[in-house]
Amino acid sequence: MLKAAAIIAIVIAVGIAGVLVFALTKPDSFRVERSLALKAPANAIYPLVADFHFWTSWSPYEERDPAMKRTYGGTVSGQGATYAWDGNNNVGAGHMEILEANTPSKLRIKLDFERPFEGHNTADFTFVPQGDATLVTWAMYGPAPFMSKVMQVFINMDTMIGKDFEAGLASLKKLTEK
Repeated sequence: MLKAAAIIAIVIAVGIAGVLVFALTKPDSFRVERSLALKAPANAIYPLVADFHFWTSWSPYEERDPAMKRTYGGTVSGQGATYAWDGNNNVGAGHMEILEANTPSKLRIKLDFERPFEGHNTADFTFVPQGDATLVTWAMYGPAPFMSKVMQVFINMDTMIGKDFEAGLASLKKLTEK
């Protein structure tokens, strides 16, 4: 009985060590990006992203916690606008600030997560005219600290976050193509 327990403990320790070593091989940074063509001019789409008050109408994260607390600050929209949220386990807590606003072509947002995991990333939205449409690209990138690398052993971050970005872009499409 004692021998079996020792073997099980050794197998578990080797398994954990293997996961940790494999995590070390993961990249030191990550990037998730999705794009969608919207049949609307950039100047009709841009304000919905540049003003955090409008995110409730299209962001996939907003509907995951109807009781989420939201705080807006700084400027109303564009550079200097801030938004903080505190919600359930599906949305966590954090804050954003628009660092760069080039109307109507690009937004750069500082994105800080407090929970369920701490993270400090950047999100970019670009709006590129393409005939009667605008190609909207939503990207998030940042460092991948060791705990993030361990998570990546089990979870494909691109797939997980990418689905959310696809849903958000699809909502923007519905909103602007009415």
